[in-house]
Amino acid sequence: MIDPQKITDLLVSLVRTPSHPGIAAQEAAVVRELDAFLDAQAIERTIVEIKDGRPNFLAEVDSRRPGPHLLFCGHTDTVPPNAGSDVDFFAASEKAGVLYGRGTADMKGALAAMAGALARLQKSGELRAGKVTFAAVIDEEMESLGAEALIRSGFRADAAVVGEPTANEVAIGHKGLEWLSVELEGRAAHGGTPESGVNAISAAAEFICLVEEELVPSFEKRRDPLLGLPVINVGAIAGGDQPSTVAARCVIKLDRRWVTTESIEQVFGDLEEILEKVRKSRPGLKTRVSRLPGGMATMIHGPLTIDPQHPVVKAAQRASASAGLPSDRLTVFPAWTDGALLSSEAKIPTIVWGPGELRYAHSPEERIRLADVLLAAELYTRAALFFTGSE
Repeated sequence: MIDPQKITDLLVSLVRTPSHPGIAAQEAAVVRELDAFLDAQAIERTIVEIKDGRPNFLAEVDSRRPGPHLLFCGHTDTVPPNAGSDVDFFAASEKAGVLYGRGTADMKGALAAMAGALARLQKSGELRAGKVTFAAVIDEEMESLGAEALIRSGFRADAAVVGEPTANEVAIGHKGLEWLSVELEGRAAHGGTPESGVNAISAAAEFICLVEEELVPSFEKRRDPLLGLPVINVGAIAGGDQPSTVAARCVIKLDRRWVTTESIEQVFGDLEEILEKVRKSRPGLKTRVSRLPGGMATMIHGPLTIDPQHPVVKAAQRASASAGLPSDRLTVFPAWTDGALLSSEAKIPTIVWGPGELRYAHSPEERIRLADVLLAAELYTRAALFFTGSE
C-alpha cells in the first residue's frame, strides 16, 4: 500500500509548480515531479518532448500476462492565474482538509491520484493480467498538442479514463467543442452619411439576432438522447474605429458545443446560411467563418460518448460500489476533454472520471478536498484490477 501522505505531498508539489501558458517549457517541471515520484517506485517511464521543451510523460505497470490494457490520462497544463486576483495561486495552502490553488481541481488532483494508483499496482503486485499506462499530456487547455502526439505515435489501449473533475462520478459523454471566429467586412464612410458605407457592426447585430431567433430554436430537433441540446455562445465582439465612422470591420467569437446528432459540416453550415441572409440584406458585405487560432491543433474536437455497458464503465461502477459509493448513476461532463480525441481518433473507448468539482476550475477559488483525491486513487486502482480481470 502506498502511504496516502505521499500522494498528498505529490499533489502539493504539482500545485506549487506553475504550468500555465507563458512559462518556458511549460509543463516540464510538472513532469519532473511525476517522474521522481514514480521512479521511487521503480516504474517504467518514458518522457517524449512534444514542442519547445514541453514533454508528454508515460508510465506503465505491466503484469507480463495477457489481458486488457487500460489507460489513465490527464493533462499537465493549467490556465493562468485569474487577472486582478490577489490570491497566491501556487501556495498550495490547506485548510480543513481542502487544498487551494491553481490546478487543484483541473486537474493535478487527478494526476496525483493516477500516479498513486500506478504506484500501488506496482508495489502490491495485484495486477495479475494486462497492463495499465498513465499518460500525462501537455496543452489540453489550448490545442491538445499532447493528446494529438500520443495518438499519432500509434498508442492504443482497450479503454481509457480521463481524470477531469467529475466529483468522482462516472461521466460517459460530453459535447464537442468549436471556438469560431465570424468576420464581417463592410465599407467605411462618414458617420454623417452612413448610406455611403456598409456597417459591419450593424451586420454583426443582425447575425446575432438571427442566431438567437432561428438557429437556437432549431437545436431542439437535434437533441441528443445522452448529451442534450447543442449550445452556441457569443463570447466576444469587437469592431469599428470611432463614433463618426461607419464600421468597416467587426469580429465575433463564438463557442459552439455540438452533439452526436450533428456533423462538423452542419456546425459551419448553420453559420454560413445565416451569413448568407445577412449579406443579401447588405450588398457589399463580406463574411468569413474560421476556427480561432489556439483553439485546436488539427484533430476535430467532437463529442464523446460510450456505451454504458462497456467493460470500462462497468469496472468504474464496480469500483465505486466496492468503495461504498452509489454506483448506478452515470453522468455527462459539461466541458470538453482530450477523451474525445482518444475516442474518435484512436478508437479507445473512454470515460471521464476524477476528483474535484468543475465549478471551482479556472477560478480564484479553485480547490479540492484531499480526501477526494485519495478516494480517486483507490477507485482508479480498483477499476484497473476489475477491468483487467485481476480481481
